[in-house]
Amino acid sequence: MIPKSRFVIVFILLAAAALFINLHSDLSVPMNRPFDAFPTDHLNWKMTSQTTFSEAVLNVLKPTDYMLRRYLGTDGLPVDLYVGYHSGGTKSGELHSPRNCMPGAGWYMVSGQQMAVSIDNNKINIVKTVYQKGSDKELFLYWFQVKGKIVSDEYSLKIYELLNSILFRRKDAAFIRISVPVGDDENKAFLSGMKFLKDFYPVIQEFLPK
Repeated sequence: MIPKSRFVIVFILLAAAALFINLHSDLSVPMNRPFDAFPTDHLNWKMTSQTTFSEAVLNVLKPTDYMLRRYLGTDGLPVDLYVGYHSGGTKSGELHSPRNCMPGAGWYMVSGQQMAVSIDNNKINIVKTVYQKGSDKELFLYWFQVKGKIVSDEYSLKIYELLNSILFRRKDAAFIRISVPVGDDENKAFLSGMKFLKDFYPVIQEFLPK
């Protein structure tokens, strides 16, 4: 028979958790700078276009700020950059993983792996993956960022969001995605994406809070 004291302990823990959930509220953390100030020209990259989401898409994603731009480098391959920032406030939505969004849009994953990248003597973990839709193939390099911490999987993302919420009343997070059309040469697309990543990573960090 389970001692009555254990039921009392469990009840107290559940009551404390319920009280915390009802009284706890996360702060809305502003960006360092709005994405409107993000450079259109940087090193050998030039922005060629910028996409604005429809109200329907924004109602689903609910970002605090976002940008979706296309840049062109010296190798002639277009590189798309998407950064969606969510402040953690009441009007801010949750991050959407490509693992869920891409299949819903008709894309299927051809390959995927986590990899470490060294930038300015710092090592960050990102995801490299290739998706295909019909005859179109796209290479993606992406990661999530929470309070300055780089994470490359959805499980770690949720853990850090929960810990930051409890310890700092912060649930702000960002999703950063670089994409390059594969064409006939996946390695060329990968090298172009990696160059873009290393060139723009320090710039992206200037805009996101730590």
